[in-house]
Amino acid sequence: MIGRLTGILIEKRPPQVLLDVHGIGYEIDVPMSTYYDLPANGMEVTLYTHLSIREDMHLLFGFATEPERQVFRQLIKVSGIGARTALTLLSGLSVQDFYQAVGAQDSACLTKIPGIGKKTAERLLLELRDKLDSKVIGVGAAQSASRNGSDMLNALLSLGYNDREANWAVNQISPEISLTDGIRQALQLLSKER
Repeated sequence: MIGRLTGILIEKRPPQVLLDVHGIGYEIDVPMSTYYDLPANGMEVTLYTHLSIREDMHLLFGFATEPERQVFRQLIKVSGIGARTALTLLSGLSVQDFYQAVGAQDSACLTKIPGIGKKTAERLLLELRDKLDSKVIGVGAAQSASRNGSDMLNALLSLGYNDREANWAVNQISPEISLTDGIRQALQLLSKER
């Protein structure tokens, strides 16, 4: 198995790059998240890789980070999800956003990715729920809830409520609620208080 390559970046043609490693040119397919972080041609780069061997060809996939490669490997284990679909998912979502979507069982987030329908998204969520690192999923969900609370507070302040009113309303609302519903509920609570 080829686990990592370090070499000179020769060519970039999305989603493929050509990496020269001691005179051998490796064609590597990368997600767009990795592609955008690549240095200019002629510079040295290190990619974590996954080698896929099929009857008719050997395919090499590259990732800027180890967590990206781990998510890719989990995705291709799901029935009906091939390497191209996994790359598309990683191109459309960061690893953290993907963990958050799985943790929150948010199929709508996944269906925004081209080529991912509702059934595929639901199958992904079902099969990966128990397989991805629960600590990372929990951290992602907590960060998302914290971000929602902060966004709700900012929205209420921009609507003219003072700090005390806005903080009181946000503290009354469940942290798991979506941002839109949270703002709506906060406005209802504040209208009853006035």
